Amino acid sequence: MGQAKIYYDSDADLGVLSNKKIVFLGFGNQGSAQAQNLRDSGIPNDQILIANRVDSYAETAKAKGFHVEHDFATAAEVADVLFILIPDQVQPRVFNEQFSPKLKSNATIVVASGYNVFFNLLKFQPGQDVVMVAPRMIGSSVRSLHEKGRGFPCFVSVEQNGTGKGLDAALALSCAIGATKQGAIASSVREETVMDLMAEQALWPNIIMMFREAFNVLKDAGCSDEALCYEMWMSKEPAEIFERAADDGFVAQLKHHSTVSQYGQLSGSLKLEGGAMREHFKDILYNQILSGKFCEAFSQIEDDLDKEGDTNPLNELYKRSEEMELVKAEKRVRARLAGLL
Repeated sequence: MGQAKIYYDSDADLGVLSNKKIVFLGFGNQGSAQAQNLRDSGIPNDQILIANRVDSYAETAKAKGFHVEHDFATAAEVADVLFILIPDQVQPRVFNEQFSPKLKSNATIVVASGYNVFFNLLKFQPGQDVVMVAPRMIGSSVRSLHEKGRGFPCFVSVEQNGTGKGLDAALALSCAIGATKQGAIASSVREETVMDLMAEQALWPNIIMMFREAFNVLKDAGCSDEALCYEMWMSKEPAEIFERAADDGFVAQLKHHSTVSQYGQLSGSLKLEGGAMREHFKDILYNQILSGKFCEAFSQIEDDLDKEGDTNPLNELYKRSEEMELVKAEKRVRARLAGLL
């Protein structure tokens, strides 16, 4: 695949949003940031409506001066544009049951995650536009960077072009939340989903495993809990390395390290052929993600994720992870150094 197209402010026309009622389903980190950015970009407050159940998020929206609607059917009926910014696992139930039946036949539906669209878990009408505007940063950064007059990385795509003007809407909305200032990258829900799930199911599990096993080997070699925790992550050195990688380049950031470190990392990584790991990643991509196997399995436990205690599968995974020596050691260190952290 060639280079992706990148859209900037000059590619967008905010006039497309004139007199459009823009509804945000959810006022969490992303909903709060994007709604405020939209308003700062000149969209009148009366055009913006927050659809949120009665909770602290709704109160926060009211405190920030937004109009809030607790009845989702009412919010759906007036929406010309609907941002779906609630957690992935509850989107199908809330959208399909409470929004989809009431939405206008030519509404624009905006997702910030490709998961539910890619796996066909949301019900759309043929004449509706379905677009993705997906900031690649957490909500607080989406907000703070916009306030500083800077942009942030974002993926944009048109997944269903019911009105024939889906791209116009997607670019206008990307511009209004501040994404086209730095450049919104043309993508797709497939691309966004497979990259997200590969990071979550292949890359980071292996990174956690490697930290776990390196910790065990070094502990067996006589290293203390305190030294290991600080050396490996509590010093925040890994965070600084990734920040340098973002600024300077994934490999180029090594030049900020000592010569011993540079030589060790480069020579060591180049010796690793990677074939077995590549096959492992391909297996996860094709047989777990793209096959729909993970999506099907996750859908079966969605209701249990709201439960308390060990009946919640996520709580059970956290409980099992606490048996890792790395986690036990970290607890001991944090308890001992509580006053210093």
